[in-house]
Amino acid sequence: MTRRAAEVRLDALLRTACEVIAARGLANTRTADVAQAAGVSQALVFYHFATKERLVAQAFAYAAEQDLTRLDAVLRCTATPLVKLKKLLRLYAAPGRSRSWAMWIDGWSESLRTPELEKVSRRLDLRRREGLGEVIAAGVAEGVFSCDDPAGAGWRINALIDGLAVQLAVHERVIPRRQLTEWVRLAVARELGLSPAQLD
Repeated sequence: MTRRAAEVRLDALLRTACEVIAARGLANTRTADVAQAAGVSQALVFYHFATKERLVAQAFAYAAEQDLTRLDAVLRCTATPLVKLKKLLRLYAAPGRSRSWAMWIDGWSESLRTPELEKVSRRLDLRRREGLGEVIAAGVAEGVFSCDDPAGAGWRINALIDGLAVQLAVHERVIPRRQLTEWVRLAVARELGLSPAQLD
């Protein structure tokens, strides 16, 4: 197998592992499940990852990198702070992310016991909050937002999104997606001195 082929196969295995973990849950995922879903032998999975723990850690790292790539694309774009803010809110609370949220809920829980996962989840969480804080600070500097504490606002907005996303992922019929989006929009508008209509 060439190095390029090995890299492509590794990328596909990590992507498949993320899908399997999101669907089955961390505790119920076996290396055999990932192998079957990827259409490869279990021996190949062990070739790339010596243990299930290593597979899980790398899958979460892979998922985090995908999220960070999308975040960085928003932060680097030339849009105004208000447009960037709306893009970040869509990115963080995207309706189609329920399965992704299920994976991260498992990841947060396992982070209490696994230092490698704790590092991965902390890096993603901090970068999300920092990114939102950067956009808010830029909007304040341009006079678009009114906020005395952009970093704190970033933490509060992210905490609200995380908390509501957990409820939506675990109790999907309790909070309609539309309600979650509306609560986030109202909270962000209050934090930044905007009208909710500006976040449409």
